[in-house]
Amino acid sequence: MATTKWALDPTHSEIQFKVKHLMISKVTGEFKKFDATVETEGDDLSTAKINFRAEVNSISTNNDQRDGHLRTNDFFDAVNHPQLSFVSSKLEKISADNFKLHGILTIRGISKNIVLDVEFGGMVQDPWGNTRVGFTISGKINRKDFGVSFSMVSETGSILLGEEVAIHAQAEFVKVTKAVGAAVA
Repeated sequence: MATTKWALDPTHSEIQFKVKHLMISKVTGEFKKFDATVETEGDDLSTAKINFRAEVNSISTNNDQRDGHLRTNDFFDAVNHPQLSFVSSKLEKISADNFKLHGILTIRGISKNIVLDVEFGGMVQDPWGNTRVGFTISGKINRKDFGVSFSMVSETGSILLGEEVAIHAQAEFVKVTKAVGAAVA
C-alpha cells in the first residue's frame, strides 16, 4: 500500500500546557512555533507515524518575564536544547474515534516513553479539494522526569510550581498531494 503524507496546518492547530501555580490555580502556556508530520498507509490513520517538534524560544504564557525565565537553564534551557520533540512508536485504537498514542518525548535532551490520549475529530474534504483530518491530543507528564526540576517554596511553605504538566493540543493535517491548494480559511 502507498504511503500517504499529511502536513500540519499551523493556522488551525495549537499546543498548550498547564501547570499548577502555588498549588491553587493553573497557568497556561503554549508554543507558537511548531511543526508535525504524519505518514500513514493509504488513508488508514491507525497506521500513523507521527513526528512533532516545537521551538522552545516560541514559548508564551502571556508574561514576558516568566517566558524569559522558562527559556533559561532553570526550565527548558533553550540555548542548549532549542527544540522539544515527540516521535510516535504506536497508535493503539481504543474505539472508533479514540486512540492511545505511544511515543518518545524529548525535552532538554532527555527522552522518555509517554502515552497520550487522542480523539479523532474526523476526515473531510475542504472547499479547495484538500483532504483534512483533525485530532485532539491530551495527556500528563511529570516535568522533573525531563530535568525541569526548578523548585521554590514560599516563606509560608507553599510550593510555587506543580510537578505535573497537562498537555493539550488541537491538530489539523492536510493530505499532501502534488497539487495541494494554497487557500486558507
